[in-house]
Amino acid sequence: MGERTDENLLQDYLDGDRDAFKELLGRYSQELVHFLTRFLGSRAAAEDVFQETFLQVHQSAETFDTSRRFKPWLFTIAANKARDYHRKHSRRKTMSLSAQVSDDEDGQQFVDLMEADLPSPDSPVLDAERSRLVKQVVDEMPSHLREILLLSYFQKMSYQQIAEVLEIPLGTVKSRLHTAVATFASAWKAARQKDRVHDSRERGGDEFNE
Repeated sequence: MGERTDENLLQDYLDGDRDAFKELLGRYSQELVHFLTRFLGSRAAAEDVFQETFLQVHQSAETFDTSRRFKPWLFTIAANKARDYHRKHSRRKTMSLSAQVSDDEDGQQFVDLMEADLPSPDSPVLDAERSRLVKQVVDEMPSHLREILLLSYFQKMSYQQIAEVLEIPLGTVKSRLHTAVATFASAWKAARQKDRVHDSRERGGDEFNE
């Protein structure tokens, strides 16, 4: 017997298999916490929202149509829970969606958004300096653009899946993603140029002081 699909696991849970829910939770423990850490900028907050997300899955399991895919439904719940968290903590400064996830086995960073200067999603980890710049640029983007980049490039979701998660029309997904990539590209170019100028001045200062 092959591995059960997410949908099979949820149905088996509804049929009384308690271990099926544990398996489903374990299957997404790394991926969803990873996603939420970037969404919220805090590993601790991500773990709290992860628990709230699966509590909602438990409470709403009977309403899920198991002929559909489980993952977009799960991420819709998670994104809504994360937005609720942001609203509750609105007095605090908004944190980064691309925050580093500590002790991550693959060390994967936020990946190439322009298909140009940065590595592709399958390339090795970005060097520390380039990773810092990517995070800086993403941090400064409007939240609605950051989250669509996160879903598209990091989670590799289709337009239709993103539309379901964000609960927006398919056309809005396409136009918003286009805007997000253009915004990132412009800000990335400016950040790279600023960083080069800074490095040049630092080297010039060192040479002057020698």
